[in-house]
Amino acid sequence: MQLLKGKKALITGGTAGIGKDIALSFAKQGAHVTIFGTNAQRAAEVVEELNALRVDPDQQFFSDIVNVADKAAVDAAIQKLLTSWGSVDILVNNAGITKDGLLMKMSEQDWDDVLDINLKSVYNLCQALVRTMLKARSGKIINVSSVVGLTGNAGQVNYAASKSGMIGFTKALAQELATRGICVNCIAPGFIQTKMTDVLTDTQKEAIVKKIPMGRLGSTEDIANAAIFLASPLSNYITGQVLTVDGGMVM
Repeated sequence: MQLLKGKKALITGGTAGIGKDIALSFAKQGAHVTIFGTNAQRAAEVVEELNALRVDPDQQFFSDIVNVADKAAVDAAIQKLLTSWGSVDILVNNAGITKDGLLMKMSEQDWDDVLDINLKSVYNLCQALVRTMLKARSGKIINVSSVVGLTGNAGQVNYAASKSGMIGFTKALAQELATRGICVNCIAPGFIQTKMTDVLTDTQKEAIVKKIPMGRLGSTEDIANAAIFLASPLSNYITGQVLTVDGGMVM
């Protein structure tokens, strides 16, 4: 059964890690997929992988190089996509960066960069697509936050603020759009095995795993499975929620 057959999905930060796995998983479920990223080579490689996973001859796969923190760039890219597709059924706001450091040493630039990429991008993408979804009276918006947005984390005030802001944004937008059949939800990953966690030492990873009841780091596939659920008709009566995928770390 293809849960997303014929649906048109846009995924930001789709060239690596969680975003890439969401894109590949959506393709396996029959969706048309466009990814936004900042690395042209990686984007082209992901499109090749998407084409190799094609389950329907009519599926379309695209990529675009977009700075999601730049509203004018996002508006132009969305207009181009809508000219091709006519509509977008599923938006996954996954683009994100970290620039960690204690607040007393954090530069204003590091604060601005993280808030712009992680949070302002969510405004940019949603604002550019919401009219199309309202007209269709349907749509799924999935914002990839973090458990850090729920708990905080020393040395990550910028990241935690951006991810917590994403949760508040999700809940408010869900209330605005619920009567039009549009669902807006968050996924809050815990510690997931990606390039972001690869930089941790073995000692740091061991300390983290001790805090996880399931005793392991998560995989990008774990997050992709949650995204499939929230993007599919299985979640049509769920909106404004935060789905933590963290091995029980936050209960």
